[in-house]
Amino acid sequence: MGQLKDKIYEKIQEHRPRVKALLADHGEKIISEVTVQQAIGGMRGVKALITDISYLDPYEGIRYRGFTLPELFTKLPKAENSDMPCVEGLIYLLLTGDIPTDEQVSNVRYTMLNRRMLPKYVYEVIDAFPNHSHPMAILSAAVMSLQRESLFNIKYHQGMSKLDYWDPTYEDAMNLLAKLPVLGAYIYNKLYKDGKSTYQDPTLDFGGNFASMIGQPSPYDDVARMYFIIHADHESGNVSAHAGHLVASSLSDVYFAISGMINGLAGPLHGLANQEVLRWIQELREKMGGKAPVREEMEKFVWDTLNNGQVIPGFGHAVLRKTDPRYTVQREFCLKQLPDDDLFQYVNMLYDVVPPILKKHGHAKNPWPNLDAQSGVIQWHYGVTQYDFYTVLFSIGRAIGVLSNIIWDRAIGYPIERPKSITTDMLEQIVGIK
Repeated sequence: MGQLKDKIYEKIQEHRPRVKALLADHGEKIISEVTVQQAIGGMRGVKALITDISYLDPYEGIRYRGFTLPELFTKLPKAENSDMPCVEGLIYLLLTGDIPTDEQVSNVRYTMLNRRMLPKYVYEVIDAFPNHSHPMAILSAAVMSLQRESLFNIKYHQGMSKLDYWDPTYEDAMNLLAKLPVLGAYIYNKLYKDGKSTYQDPTLDFGGNFASMIGQPSPYDDVARMYFIIHADHESGNVSAHAGHLVASSLSDVYFAISGMINGLAGPLHGLANQEVLRWIQELREKMGGKAPVREEMEKFVWDTLNNGQVIPGFGHAVLRKTDPRYTVQREFCLKQLPDDDLFQYVNMLYDVVPPILKKHGHAKNPWPNLDAQSGVIQWHYGVTQYDFYTVLFSIGRAIGVLSNIIWDRAIGYPIERPKSITTDMLEQIVGIK
């Protein structure tokens, strides 16, 4: 096995006894209670899933394997001539829990380089879509078409021990991860660049190669690295992560699971928030005549918006109680790379103006900006102006965390997911209405 795979196997052998002891000695202990509001409201906040890949802390934001984003952007090895870490380093971290060395990152990069090539039939599947098709539909179908390559599917039907399920799942996951940027770039070029051919540069890393394939010069390579890293995971309960986990829990291979993840991410209540925020900021700029924002005018606009019963897009979060660190990472990038961008000027002014007003308004538990408050603005600045494609970028990043979770689900032997449902009559009886 390769260096990364050997390390994962070592970690699996350490982890399995922990789960076995929890089930044997504490399996009947209660860890969560469910309210009527949670049962009707989409199970929000119900503690019923396990993942060691990431955790959303209300005051520190997303933690990957226990590390905050500021820690990760400091500790993970940087790409050559770059301020941003290599995505391959994050992949190593999510799979092992360890910060990799430069050598270990190079090993992951080399391992994935040999897995990038797409079969000819996948290009044919993509090319068969009309050019007005939604890029997420094409991406989902392209991933599904790759299912015939699944090593897990072959090994499972040949017969194998449950303890070994993780092994071919790892191979499938690494194969798919390596191909996702290639799929995304080919779809982008098909839909928005008249089918311009996609050249893969074997000297470039995950993010750098993607930027090169869609024809974006530096520093968009750092934008890609940053974007994929901050979108990589968000616990297991959000729609995309949960959809991937749920499908995989039936022992469907990762191609079925990631297609499901992509389909969930395409919904307007999940993956489309960044483009909705961008559209709102562009409309705001138009209302203000395209001029540089003035604080007094912005404050009046925000108050008028709230008093009319509307929300300020990009602010607030269901869990976070501080500025989203994913926003902060992007803000620091913008202050360095595009401080004079006209749309960023609006984002920057909103950052100063909105939180104090939301506090006075009194209806926001978290008045701070979230991930989506400026991610679309960055893409727009560098010429990726096609709103519908933003969720494809999201999908490439999110697959890193979801695939890491699926590998570990198989390694630990978590069963098929099957929560119990009750009827409305039963619920009314429980609360005393009937």
